[in-house]
Amino acid sequence: MMCRGFLEKGFSWLTEIVWRVWCVVMFESGVYIVRLPRRVVEEAVKRGFDIESLVVESVMERLGMDPREEALVHLELAERFFEEAREYIEKGDAVQASEKLYKVAEECIKALSKRFEVPELKEVRRRGKWDTWLLGMAATSLAEMLGEERIGLAWAKAYDIHVWGFHEAKYGLREVKHALPHIEWLLRYTKERLSTDS
Repeated sequence: MMCRGFLEKGFSWLTEIVWRVWCVVMFESGVYIVRLPRRVVEEAVKRGFDIESLVVESVMERLGMDPREEALVHLELAERFFEEAREYIEKGDAVQASEKLYKVAEECIKALSKRFEVPELKEVRRRGKWDTWLLGMAATSLAEMLGEERIGLAWAKAYDIHVWGFHEAKYGLREVKHALPHIEWLLRYTKERLSTDS
């Protein structure tokens, strides 16, 4: 994680930004904001956790949600990230659009993985988090299980723009827009599979 290196080097301005991470849980009745203590955020970042994913996964686990319900939560996140990606594309921000499109694919892979119980879930549960390599392996498992090679191709496109569009900031809007239909297909496919296989 990029933040970890900055925190270890003592960049207090970044520590302060990380400290101000807010968890926003939205319901029809309103927005609930939880401010996480600094030590919790720093420890999560140090261990390589994505704060939002950590909170969502922890709450779902604590609630004892059914894997099918968890899959729908991941789908909802994917849909939100897709809308955010489109907004960033409209603004001309290739870096943030790249990250949001990657998050769409990540949430789709998680949703399908939970719905179809891919073997990688055992390692995710053991480690307490999804790592990128586990998402890639899950995408391959899903492509094989569901007979749909485009799952792996969409994941590869998402990972490509995540690295070169977000982390390295080398890709522009052209590359992001080229990846968009692949990731949009994955989102539609995930929605279809979750609704037809209920």
